[in-house]
Amino acid sequence: MQLNQIIGQVIDVSKLAGQFIRQERKTFDADKIEYKGLNDLVSYVDKTAEQKIVAGLELILPEAGFITEEKTSTKTGERYNWIIDPLDGTTNFIHGLPTYSVSIALQDREELVLGVVYEVNQDECFYAHKGAPAYLNGTEIKVSNKLTIADSLIATGFPYYDFSYQEAYIKLFTELMRNCHGLRRIGSAAVDLAYTAAGRFEAFYEYNLNPWDIAAGIVIVQQAGGEVVNFKGGDEVLKSRELLATNGKITAEMLEYIEKYFTANVKK
Repeated sequence: MQLNQIIGQVIDVSKLAGQFIRQERKTFDADKIEYKGLNDLVSYVDKTAEQKIVAGLELILPEAGFITEEKTSTKTGERYNWIIDPLDGTTNFIHGLPTYSVSIALQDREELVLGVVYEVNQDECFYAHKGAPAYLNGTEIKVSNKLTIADSLIATGFPYYDFSYQEAYIKLFTELMRNCHGLRRIGSAAVDLAYTAAGRFEAFYEYNLNPWDIAAGIVIVQQAGGEVVNFKGGDEVLKSRELLATNGKITAEMLEYIEKYFTANVKK
């Protein structure tokens, strides 16, 4: 399998799902919301979009399995597995806030090798695969060249169902707020990572993340020259459920803040 030969097809699948999501938003009825857990929302749009994505990807790589947020497929691949979030930013979608995305990654055994993040309303498609640059709508992108947190714009995500680390999180948030250009909470981890890859953010950090939230974005950040680690600076991110993505130049400084205000004060 050649990644450069299939990525265009994966982009097409993401855009078809995005077109469906965009169309459904015009007539979406909030009464159709379901709850998977505390503040964990889902609708028929998520589920139908995922079904469309799974069907499209099966044509591209029939032997691959799926790791999906809405569990519309339970197929497991011996080597390849797609990791899919059909609508990252469901709460934004439901409330009419126009930042949400389709996120598709391909995992070769334990290695992430391809990622596509399609930001639906801006019609921005970020994509990359192993061994090649990262792109936004056909134009190569790279992480920013800012050298310090003081010159950085940083993205994060707020806890919305697991508040066990809330105190430590707020201390970290407060300290960063005082020492950077600003903090942003967009509501789609996939978009946060794509924006980091494109140099719009210098860093993004969050905990309690699922593989489908971040898998595609990780590939794009790395291929754009950035760095992705867990809160201890290690490479294992998907299973740790915590992530720090940076332009590669402020990683050490960010980890110092995380260690001081989060890692060292939280019993895991």
